[in-house]
Amino acid sequence: MAATTTIRLPPKLRARLGSLAKQTGRSAHSLIVEAVERHADYEEQMRSLVKEALAADVEIEKSGEVFRSEDVHAWMNRLAADKAAARPRPWRK
Repeated sequence: MAATTTIRLPPKLRARLGSLAKQTGRSAHSLIVEAVERHADYEEQMRSLVKEALAADVEIEKSGEVFRSEDVHAWMNRLAADKAAARPRPWRK
């Protein structure tokens, strides 16, 4: 069974939710749950992206490998056409 949480909505937002609920044939509750789920997904994705970016930055510092964006884009285009495309060379090591 789901836990109950109470939130205080500003009157204008509550009115907007009520209007949307009537227009869509849904309950205000379902709109709120969907909004919270979407925002939680967004926050989790952002945290994951930041974690990956920080790990990539550490790897760059360790390896010293940096690639020009033009080289990477050209490589990706070659990969799309030919699965055996050679990896670009690092710009600096």
